[in-house]
Amino acid sequence: MKNLDRITINPNVCLGQPTVRGMRITVSVILKMLAGGKSMAEVLEAYPELEEEDVLQSLRYAAWVVSDQLEISA
Repeated sequence: MKNLDRITINPNVCLGQPTVRGMRITVSVILKMLAGGKSMAEVLEAYPELEEEDVLQSLRYAAWVVSDQLEISA
């Protein structure tokens, strides 16, 4: 997971949900925005403290979690 260095998990921040760089912006919020049809630009506009790489790593993190779940259930 070293290529996901912007995704942090801290039990004292957002109840331990994966967040971006320790901020109180969860990976799930970013993913829900994208899944709801928002563009990368709209996500970045809604959260100006985010950078493009934060959004990309959120997507990579989600892909990693899903692929890990698939391997476990197979």
